[in-house]
Amino acid sequence: METTFYNKTGKPQIYLSTDYDNSFYTWEGHAVAYLHEDKIYGWRGKHIGWYCEGIIYDLKGYRVGSIKEKCPYSVYSEYSKYSKYSRYSRYSRYSPYLKPSFSTAYSNVDLIDFITQDKI
Repeated sequence: METTFYNKTGKPQIYLSTDYDNSFYTWEGHAVAYLHEDKIYGWRGKHIGWYCEGIIYDLKGYRVGSIKEKCPYSVYSEYSKYSKYSRYSRYSRYSPYLKPSFSTAYSNVDLIDFITQDKI
């Protein structure tokens, strides 16, 4: 199953594939991050954010992206997805940060920039 995530303006930018290992993919088919419990890790093992009830939060607790039902704006149609590329091996995970209080405000960082910050 694949779940699409939208940025703060309602544009689809990434998706979560739960078929194999909870990896986040860009629309171009690159695996750039993954979900472990409620924590989001970059491919190099850095803890980059949180996933809670359909919303992606950064480490400061600001919203970065969300599923369609949680997006505060009308959303754009999904584009055609490229085939998935082969994934690199994941690095071991760093210790996670403490969970912040989550905000309803959006971060200044766009979803695609956020999710690719620790890619290989």
